[in-house]
Amino acid sequence: MPFLKPDRYFSRITRIDIERDLAGCGFTSVLMDVDNTILTRDTHEVPADVAAWLARAREAGLAFCLVSNNWHEGVYHLAERLELPIVAKAVKPLPPAFLAALRKIGAKRAETVVIGDQLVTDVLGAHFLGMTAYLLQPLVEQDLPHTLLLRNFERLVMGDRQPEGAPAAFQTAERSAAAAEGERGA
Repeated sequence: MPFLKPDRYFSRITRIDIERDLAGCGFTSVLMDVDNTILTRDTHEVPADVAAWLARAREAGLAFCLVSNNWHEGVYHLAERLELPIVAKAVKPLPPAFLAALRKIGAKRAETVVIGDQLVTDVLGAHFLGMTAYLLQPLVEQDLPHTLLLRNFERLVMGDRQPEGAPAAFQTAERSAAAAEGERGA
């Protein structure tokens, strides 16, 4: 199961320190998921803190390409608004879209990190190509029905691993909920 284990796990993209966790690790490029990574699934907005983080990361010299399984026109409008290249209709975790994104920004796999909110699409896709994968907790709970089913699988794979940057109260509540779930299942 190492293909499904993220290299790092964060509570939100803003918890990724641009200098320490990206540039300091030798990353010059980022392939980034869209839905529930930088764009909320419920309001279809980029939260202000996420937009500010993205602007700081670009100012630090990181190159970005959005990689999305989304088939709707809205994802192209988002890419235009953010002034970022995009590979949509990606069919992640299959490699062709990741390779196309690398070509678009002239990036090398060893210097690129994939950031997204799903193990089966983002983490697995990155690891298929030997790239580093940072997993994020989804921005909101609302998701597509098939994605919600995959979230149950993700919980099994991740076990009790807590995201970096999660408040202590959140981590305690998560552990309590997991323990209650385990007791009901026993």
